[in-house]
Amino acid sequence: MAKKNRVQLILKWLGPFIGLLLVLAIFSLIPEIQERFLRVSNFKSVATQSVIVALGALGMTLIIISGGIDLSAASNIALSSVIVAFGINAGFPPLLAIVLGILTGGVVGFINGSLITSLRLVPFIVTLGMLGIGRGVAKWIAGNQKIDAPLTWVNELMAKNPEPSCLLMAPGVWLMVILAVIMAVVLKYTVFGKHVFATGSNESTARLCGIRIARTKILIYTIGGLFCGLSGVMQFSRLTVGDPTVAVGLELDIIAAVVIGGGSLSGGAGSIMGSMIGVFIMAFLRNGSTMMGWPNYIQEIIIGAIIVIAVALDRIRH
Repeated sequence: MAKKNRVQLILKWLGPFIGLLLVLAIFSLIPEIQERFLRVSNFKSVATQSVIVALGALGMTLIIISGGIDLSAASNIALSSVIVAFGINAGFPPLLAIVLGILTGGVVGFINGSLITSLRLVPFIVTLGMLGIGRGVAKWIAGNQKIDAPLTWVNELMAKNPEPSCLLMAPGVWLMVILAVIMAVVLKYTVFGKHVFATGSNESTARLCGIRIARTKILIYTIGGLFCGLSGVMQFSRLTVGDPTVAVGLELDIIAAVVIGGGSLSGGAGSIMGSMIGVFIMAFLRNGSTMMGWPNYIQEIIIGAIIVIAVALDRIRH
């Protein structure tokens, strides 16, 4: 029994780390790309490219730990990016446009949580419906085309060569790191964090213990939406336009990052650190595959296989 528990502990805490190290080792040993892959500039580029998925994964981690799912994340990101571009193009101060974009994501998350709890609907169905609604509203606001906005300091959030140069990496990367630390502390050391795990572990028991499940779920989905809104801000910063057609399928990358990082689709398990490692596993896989010149379908097959393995490991751990 003690040996079994040790194996489970290793799978839980070291599994994602081992996976990341394995990916880095594989591409580092391939002669054709070794020099390019190990460059500091490449690592900075991967970190910048990971921000959008990572921010979405921070919110998705809470949702998955609570036993839910959010398929509308990518549509929410696209809608929020359109709102930011629309606001700046309309002459709003950039900071106000950012706030509106983040709040838009929060409203979408709040609606998801409210429908799930008040109507007792399955999260999969509610968020699947919101996936279409969010994308449709984004296209309606943008007039089914891109919204070009004048350049502002918002466009510097995802700059690969930031000013001042002492930042070393894009401001968005540092924001991602700070928020990840905050969310890790919230999840591990606060009452709310304990309620999130309790809800996902056994909702009926959590309710009997006095946890207000409906309020907790609404708050979880709202926080997830706010992170999608912030991710939409970064999407706008990266593209410099509000495009309602961006981020199609990105919700699968976000969910996959959480699962690869140890999150359980059954609820009750997961961590911020694991999710961030999952994000970088996928990012370095795509980066290395692109350097090797492998077509996209090869990348999708590899990532799909890793997701299946991660879910299988989750079942073994349980």
